[in-house]
Amino acid sequence: MSKSMIIHNEEEMLAFGAALSRDLPLGLVIYLHGDLGAGKTTLVRGVLRGLGYQNKVKSPTYTLVEPYELARGMFYHFDLYRLQDPAELSFMGIEEYFSPTTITFIEWPQNGKGLLAPADLDLHIDFKVEARSIQLIANTEKGQKILATLHYKD
Repeated sequence: MSKSMIIHNEEEMLAFGAALSRDLPLGLVIYLHGDLGAGKTTLVRGVLRGLGYQNKVKSPTYTLVEPYELARGMFYHFDLYRLQDPAELSFMGIEEYFSPTTITFIEWPQNGKGLLAPADLDLHIDFKVEARSIQLIANTEKGQKILATLHYKD
């Protein structure tokens, strides 16, 4: 199951993130694919705002992971762009970030191949002329439920 849409600006990306946040179950893993500047962190900011987080949302480009404590559990935002060796994830105890009480979004997941929990949802952001094209692909029943209930500009 998949779903596609067009996003025209930062405000729409934040609104899409908020819409996506509405039915996110705990234990969820989402892989974010897209070039530098595609809007992956902006999307995560929208998701976090939708989940009620009001503080600053930082890009984890240099820290690999930014944790956010939410009322319903932990939210982890990974950015593996600068990861030199996937073994670094083992040293940081990557498996502890994937649990039934967390929501995890991972940018550049291909850089951690073999050490990451499988994605419930793959989200691809591509540049188009004056817009972004988003494609969501459900890989699990959890991912399918998210796509079935996702309403953005319907």
